[in-house]
Amino acid sequence: MKGVILAGGLGTRLYPLTFATNKHLLPVYDKPMIYYPIQTLVKAGIKEILVVVSGPHSGHYIHVLKNGKEFGINHLEFAYQEKPDGGIADALLLAEDFSDGKPIVAILGDNTTDADISKEAKDFKNGALVFLKKVVDAKRFGVPRFDRDKQTIIEILEKPKEPPSDYAVTGLYMYDKNVFDYVRRCKSSWRGELEITEVNNFYIKAKKLRWAELKGYWLDAGTFDTLLLGNLYWAKKNNPGRLKMLMKELGLL
Repeated sequence: MKGVILAGGLGTRLYPLTFATNKHLLPVYDKPMIYYPIQTLVKAGIKEILVVVSGPHSGHYIHVLKNGKEFGINHLEFAYQEKPDGGIADALLLAEDFSDGKPIVAILGDNTTDADISKEAKDFKNGALVFLKKVVDAKRFGVPRFDRDKQTIIEILEKPKEPPSDYAVTGLYMYDKNVFDYVRRCKSSWRGELEITEVNNFYIKAKKLRWAELKGYWLDAGTFDTLLLGNLYWAKKNNPGRLKMLMKELGLL
């Protein structure tokens, strides 16, 4: 499989931080945010990666990632999304030539996780696979509606006011080559975007969508609060002694 990291957008929820650089290059503890999705893909054995960028800071990625060799990437490409507010599906369409008819793993650039998806990547053949995670604020995300046996997703709702479940569709997906045809069938939402939720619903209608629960830690670090939480989690995971000492100094322990 090949990997696609969707790292465009303007990061407006993180202004004024994102006046200085792209959201996905902001620090999460001791690494730029985009290092985490790269690690997720490389750990799964995916060494051919396309990074989709957009906005005024796109050139910063080359300086940060270079040719990708230091991450264990065999081949690294970049694609530029002309419309930074065009949506996830619009960005994904830029990966069609790169995919060369092969399945892809797509991950959002602000997703930080320590999950191992290597088995799912190895076993994937066709259709689509979405990774879900239980959350306390599901209305912030795409949310699946299950059938009565809670095994099959019958619909995904984008940011519903009354979520039908407590699962969120994480920004981690596996797709076969049909994904690009589905994107072309999408219509702009009320936000003016091509929604990845509509793409997933096309797969549901074709009875080609499966799901798996993402094991381990996962966080979408796209807001001030989640960016802070992400920093604290990775500091605790990678350097717990240092974090404890700092918390004591701040009088928080």
